[in-house]
Amino acid sequence: MRFNRPTFSARRGRNAGRRTPALAAAALAAALALTATACGPSEDNAGGDSSPTAAAPATASADGKITIPDDLKDRLKEHGIDLDKWRNGEWKDWDRETWLREAKDFVNPIIEGLWDPDRMRDADQPDRPVEDGDSSGDNGVTDPTPDPVRAQAVSTPYHGNVPEAGKVLFDGPKGTMVCSATVVKDPANPGKSNLVWTAGHCVHAGKEGGWYRNIVFVPSYNDKAKSGEATREEIAPYGVWWGDEARTSDQWIAEGATSGGKGAPYDFAVIHVTPEKGGSGKSLEETVGSALPVEFDAPAASKIGEMTATGYPAAAPFDGERMYQCADKPGRLSLEADQPTMYRIGCTMTSGSSGGGWVAKGSDGKPALVSNTSIGPATTGWLAGPRLGPEAKSVYESVSKEFAGR
Repeated sequence: MRFNRPTFSARRGRNAGRRTPALAAAALAAALALTATACGPSEDNAGGDSSPTAAAPATASADGKITIPDDLKDRLKEHGIDLDKWRNGEWKDWDRETWLREAKDFVNPIIEGLWDPDRMRDADQPDRPVEDGDSSGDNGVTDPTPDPVRAQAVSTPYHGNVPEAGKVLFDGPKGTMVCSATVVKDPANPGKSNLVWTAGHCVHAGKEGGWYRNIVFVPSYNDKAKSGEATREEIAPYGVWWGDEARTSDQWIAEGATSGGKGAPYDFAVIHVTPEKGGSGKSLEETVGSALPVEFDAPAASKIGEMTATGYPAAAPFDGERMYQCADKPGRLSLEADQPTMYRIGCTMTSGSSGGGWVAKGSDGKPALVSNTSIGPATTGWLAGPRLGPEAKSVYESVSKEFAGR
């Protein structure tokens, strides 16, 4: 099942009188696509008007910059979008390629009941960026391949042991897909975070694609490790949370690929979520009772005693229905001499664990998220994750600021 535009109005009916972030994003994305292709509203219904009058097309100036006609700006204002203020006006300096990429902004309206237990169980692991060998950069910071660490099943109930962990489910070109993710703190909303950390390749296809659709987060997925016909309440005891914003790095969008580790040092993402059915008004952090701080510029691998990776591996010999962990002292993996060196640990978890959080002691001595599962070899044995630096901090803070006080 794929989402079609009429569902936007269905969601608005649940929130009469209030413009939701997802609806605003949908209207903006539709308008951007309209502008980039010079289509009229009769094709895209961007203005909710079925008349055949076409909007004046966007044009490119002599230096390749995009200009937007006033009548189209007026139409957007009718939807509560002031294009002159959008992105603080920085779009005025974009070239056509950047504009077209932005026209594919993240849009993810709620579709109640879409993710039933069967659909969740049938979700496949995504194509994960893989590195088939030890590709060492010229700066010589790749350590020997670590010995495999056998993944250990987390004791049930999962919420009692790793309350921040869960699954991300989404629709991609190849069908329903699954990753792992972690509830993280929100500096703009202390104690009331709705932020989830995962891998960039769990929300966006990278260089050859765009944003995935129907992205949800299920905290403590299958909390009691039930087999067979578990109910939705057993599979999602803390609800299904829909992404109403997702961001990843510019580097992942520009370089990310499913082989060779391209873009892997920047393979991280932040999702802001909202409950599928409105819930009790509690945030995700309040609902699960915990959220991890994110440690940027964590110590070098040699200075970290141990990292623990958590995830729901879905490729054989695992089935994606149970949570596992690997704990190991990290080493270093360098894919490109001019890109950040990644952390690497021994671990037998497979695809599906992608995006799962890596936890170590933070600067205050307490557990903090310091990385996420990004790549592994074609055969199991180790995992690597990005070392979170200024690019990751920028993505994180941008989502936090957008929802400050909300």
